[in-house]
Amino acid sequence: GVLLSSVKTTREISMGDLWAMPTSLFLGNFTEVLGNPAVHTYFLNTLLVTLPATAVSITLGALAGYVFAKLPFPGSNTLFLVIVAGMFFPPQVILVPLFRMFNGLGLIDTLWPVIIVHSALGIPICALMMRNFFATVPNALREAAIMEGANEWQVLSRIILPLSLPALAVLATLQFTWIWNDFLWPLIFTQSDDKRTIMIGIVNLKGQYSVAWGVQGALSLVASLPTLLVFLFFQRFFIKGMTMGAVKG
Repeated sequence: GVLLSSVKTTREISMGDLWAMPTSLFLGNFTEVLGNPAVHTYFLNTLLVTLPATAVSITLGALAGYVFAKLPFPGSNTLFLVIVAGMFFPPQVILVPLFRMFNGLGLIDTLWPVIIVHSALGIPICALMMRNFFATVPNALREAAIMEGANEWQVLSRIILPLSLPALAVLATLQFTWIWNDFLWPLIFTQSDDKRTIMIGIVNLKGQYSVAWGVQGALSLVASLPTLLVFLFFQRFFIKGMTMGAVKG
């Protein structure tokens, strides 16, 4: 339906069936989207949120996962459960406290609250997945490296992380997709049009007298391209990571 709407005129959409084939291929919607300066701003803002939030959540999740898997300490299992429990409460329950906190810090209508919240909310799932992956890496590799004089950081960066590329690819794909497609947090923490992300931008694109369904459909398709490209880029590692552990040997 979105694809068909993107190649129809507004008049044809309003008068015809959503699933009907267009009488002629209309590319004006894509021309309007790609030539709109506001859309360029939406894309830039989304990249400025998605890239650092993905990197921070995966980095902190990998560090936490390594500690919980290979460097247990008294109470580590309890602390791990507390961190993982962050995945199970609805984000709506922390909207008001977070808004008040960021408003007090003067960060409302900036991209910083969105980046911080996504980074924090991504840590539990990243820590869980990386901890489970690191637990499958034989301890003999770590012990052998330590006997050769390597410290924990060298063990992690030079031995464990290169082995964990499939798991990292899965996390990178999922985190990038979740953050890129998020609608809630940018809606709450941003107010100016030049601070909006692409998902808010799709809603903001309206015609003079009615909703510009064709333009919104075109922008929806264009907005999905980055996540598709990320998946294609990590596809080999992603499939390997998703099927890891399915068979023995």
